Amino acid sequence: MKQGTVKVLIVDDSLFFRTMLQRQLMNEPGIKVVGSAANAREAEKMIKELPVDVITMDIEMPHMRGTDFLRKLMPVQPLPVVLVSSLNIGLFEALDAGAIDFVKKPDLSSEADFAAFCGELAAKIKVASTAKIQRKPQEHREHPLQKLQTAETRYHLIAIGASTGGTEATLEILRQLPEDIPGILIVQHMPVGFTKMYADRLDRILRLRVSEARDGDRVARGRVLIAAGDRHMMLRKDSAGYYVHCAAGEKVSGHCPSVDVLFDSVAKTAKGDAIGVILTGMGRDGAAGLLRMRAEGAYTIGQDKESSVVYGMPMEAKALGAVTKQAPCRDIAGLIIRQLRSG
Repeated sequence: MKQGTVKVLIVDDSLFFRTMLQRQLMNEPGIKVVGSAANAREAEKMIKELPVDVITMDIEMPHMRGTDFLRKLMPVQPLPVVLVSSLNIGLFEALDAGAIDFVKKPDLSSEADFAAFCGELAAKIKVASTAKIQRKPQEHREHPLQKLQTAETRYHLIAIGASTGGTEATLEILRQLPEDIPGILIVQHMPVGFTKMYADRLDRILRLRVSEARDGDRVARGRVLIAAGDRHMMLRKDSAGYYVHCAAGEKVSGHCPSVDVLFDSVAKTAKGDAIGVILTGMGRDGAAGLLRMRAEGAYTIGQDKESSVVYGMPMEAKALGAVTKQAPCRDIAGLIIRQLRSG
């Protein structure tokens, strides 16, 4: 975490919401609200005049949308931005434009909901203050996606776990994978509702078939299943092959869905038949599960420090000895394909 007090600028067009949020955040240890702005124009001016470490921002605002503001801000003065948004498809455009993370806007009529929201936001603000910010958005490198042209690989599924910064890291990897890639299972820490939107967005962008996982969905070549925001996703096997079991449950390693739950089930069910990938994110979720995957013969990959927005989960996995190979995000798809072809 950032040493000392994290200085926060709140940007939201609702005076009522800004006032409530400022009062609550001022009570959070290690956070100081240095200003609040009603729109992007006010925010631009304040950023020049105030010491700002992290910005919290709504997406839909008058005069300039949050996404447009991010595209203007990041090339000249990159700062960590945590989005505070309702269920909005523009969220993923804003993450692509450089935002670090997001928190779903609460029901303001419920004191308990608002208090829980503020606690989650405070935690993400502190994480964001340590995040690595790119001065310019990374270009999407399009590669000719040649088919694997082999049915002999021993690997029949790929399991991926990610958190902060993971939506765009995962997209960067999936863009480079061919249509006949073995089935992919993904746990991305994200609230309920947003996982469906994320899956739908990837399905529009990619050549792969992407959907939010439902209980009983089959694992198949060219298919990507993303765990729902309130369901653990576990691998199962029957006479027809692999499928997923999705169920509500207590948080594991601090999360539901949990990367550890997915990786543990893959280690138990698929053993050496799988490739595991752990990407950027705060905390330890997935580290122990990836170690179990490697112990059962799976090939495991961890994102490196330099390309991680937050080098937490992959760092913990590497420290445990869970990572067979560490690599920058841009090279992970190539590693997967080479392993599939050689396995």
